Amino acid sequence: MKFPCSRCGACCRKIGRIYPELEGPDGACIYLSEDNLCTIYPDRPICCNVDKYYDKYLKDKMSREEFYELNLAECKKLQDDDTI
Repeated sequence: MKFPCSRCGACCRKIGRIYPELEGPDGACIYLSEDNLCTIYPDRPICCNVDKYYDKYLKDKMSREEFYELNLAECKKLQDDDTI
């Protein structure tokens, strides 16, 4: 099972809210390309990889499905929030 990312880029465009060290001058992640893709995708930080983050930090605390639900809820909030 893999996290069902829609590749909308909302989390990447608002990265500074959680990880200011990845924020560029426009508020988006410094690794987000103009076509809404990550330029370092294979080597992206663990905070940007839902599955690796779960495996490393949360597998003994909750189910993968629960973690996906939490992430999808946050994705929806970011998508619905038009402020940056």
